[in-house]
Amino acid sequence: MTEPYLRDMHHRMFDQTWKWAGLKNIGIPHYQIREALAALLGDARYWLEHRTFPPDEIAIRFHHRLVFIHPFANGNGRHGRLMADVLAKKQNMPVFTWGGADIAVHGDFRRRYVDALRAADRNEIKPLLEFARS
Repeated sequence: MTEPYLRDMHHRMFDQTWKWAGLKNIGIPHYQIREALAALLGDARYWLEHRTFPPDEIAIRFHHRLVFIHPFANGNGRHGRLMADVLAKKQNMPVFTWGGADIAVHGDFRRRYVDALRAADRNEIKPLLEFARS
């Protein structure tokens, strides 16, 4: 749960890490990303250490906030889903199924995923938890 690990994972996935600084228009303003990531990583370490939420919820809350921060120009959803899977595995849980289809290809699955993310924006985490395990 460190920022270098997040960047390295994204770099290995997309090879476009942090080349867009100041150019993005989704998520939080680019100048707030490092601080928001540091806060998220600190929160995640606390959640894990103190078992603040059930294991699945820790991973899904992490995923949601990471996608909300939107630290990269592209690949944020895929990277966020992979990081949630990493957190699930670290807690001896199975990886998530994420709707059982390729979210990027299947429109209905993508719509359900985005709807679940929007519900989480309103602090309704259950739809995203259910989608991740569906």
